[in-house]
Amino acid sequence: MNDWRIFKAATEPHDGLTTLPAPPPWRRSSVAETPVKLEAPGFDLEAEKLRGAPIRVSEPVVRAVNASLYLRRPLLVTGKPGVGKSSLAFAVAYQLRMGPVLKWPITSRATVKSGLYDYDALGRLQDKEEKDLGVYFRLGPLGTALYPRAWPRVLLIDEIDKGDLDLPNDLLNVLEDGAFEIPELGRAKERYADVRLHESSTFATIEGGRVRCQQFPFIVMTSNGEREFPAPFLRRCIRITIPPPTFAELKLIVNAHIKAHLEAAPEGSVDRMIKEFLLLRETQELATDQLLNAAFLLLGDGRAVEAESSESLETFKLLVKQLSTTEST
Repeated sequence: MNDWRIFKAATEPHDGLTTLPAPPPWRRSSVAETPVKLEAPGFDLEAEKLRGAPIRVSEPVVRAVNASLYLRRPLLVTGKPGVGKSSLAFAVAYQLRMGPVLKWPITSRATVKSGLYDYDALGRLQDKEEKDLGVYFRLGPLGTALYPRAWPRVLLIDEIDKGDLDLPNDLLNVLEDGAFEIPELGRAKERYADVRLHESSTFATIEGGRVRCQQFPFIVMTSNGEREFPAPFLRRCIRITIPPPTFAELKLIVNAHIKAHLEAAPEGSVDRMIKEFLLLRETQELATDQLLNAAFLLLGDGRAVEAESSESLETFKLLVKQLSTTEST
């Protein structure tokens, strides 16, 4: 049986991927074409790789990502802070060469419109010289993700449970249609307008004030599990929960990211540090990167090699506390 997986949680980009499988008939855009992989990406692949750390992707998460890619459905990732929910978006973008991740951090003031575009009406009124209407618009992260392109982008909608109660339902039409209107441009005399994209000074042309995706973007929505979402919203998502990493998984993460810096560390010190981290995690919210930061500061490149284990652990506790936003309860 052929390997059906597009995303494989590999450490290097997927060089053999030239096209994505066709979406289901009900998820095909009216302007869809066969996607073509960029031969010379206009972005720093290594920078995207680093942003995807620390993360170890389990097989259930790999399957959920691939289901989302095949069905062109958003991926709703739930888990405690620091388990790698956001990093998953960067890992997919890196391996599948989807470019820099478009980030939309959600606050209580976030609206679908704010994710789609921004219109500087006041700036237009104050301008003394007449300019093209498009210069007063900028597509938001969601709007930029939906702008038509042959190869999809990755959109990270971070901590969606912090948004207004109506935000998930308000997203439904946009995520279903892969399209949206900019009424101010639709009413303009000019048929075409060049507007800025979210992450750069690059301009994109919009016709008739309407944007429709060519390929549905890969969307990762993260949640800390602090609220329930409406059933219609959940039905349109692929859902996965990432549990906190175990001792074995934490050891793999440490070795993957800072093993070269720990060669001079006393034998067993990393294991003791991980065990202490797990004990501390029982009483407070700790993220995996706090373990990496503390381990690197304490043991990296030969530091604290002469320290006794008890002193090392006390120092480790202090470092974790200083790297935390919450204290033990």
